[in-house]
Amino acid sequence: MRAIRAASAALLGAVALVTVAPLATADDGDHDITSFGFSVTPATIAPGGTVTLTSDGCEVPSVTVTSTVFETVTLSEGRPGTATVDLDAKAGTQYEITFDCKGERGTTKLTIAQDDTTGGNTGHDTGTGTHTGAHKGVKAGYGTAASGADADGLGATELVTGVLLIVGALGAAVVLTRRHAGGRA
Repeated sequence: MRAIRAASAALLGAVALVTVAPLATADDGDHDITSFGFSVTPATIAPGGTVTLTSDGCEVPSVTVTSTVFETVTLSEGRPGTATVDLDAKAGTQYEITFDCKGERGTTKLTIAQDDTTGGNTGHDTGTGTHTGAHKGVKAGYGTAASGADADGLGATELVTGVLLIVGALGAAVVLTRRHAGGRA
């Protein structure tokens, strides 16, 4: 009987892990996970503003950045580049930005600010802009952006908290199973 209870507790824990783990690592759809990092700063800009484009971890000397809202930019040897957003970019619209590293493509969104919320900001980062973070995949080795400013995905704190909750639930299941088994013995 103990073996059945222990197996049931282990199965319940495995089901919880399989159910929760994909949620803990789910992507929100605003960007792609790639083997190289990339970012657009700020993530919200006024028409005519300038964005900074960065990429790291691409093994070729250049990354091509394309969008319908600015001219194509080539980032050479890991150095950042800038792009000027078209003056006719539609306020409130999200434009897709594509980073291409030797055929591997990663995308993120650039939002055009509403006219009444720009506060005169012509795209120069005043420290109030949103940073998309350097999105890294498994090859990066440390998960989300090193700066900790990744507002689009889970940070280390959220991931550790999720793992601790799962481990705690498994531990509680084992303790309860042992107590229950001890009462019948």
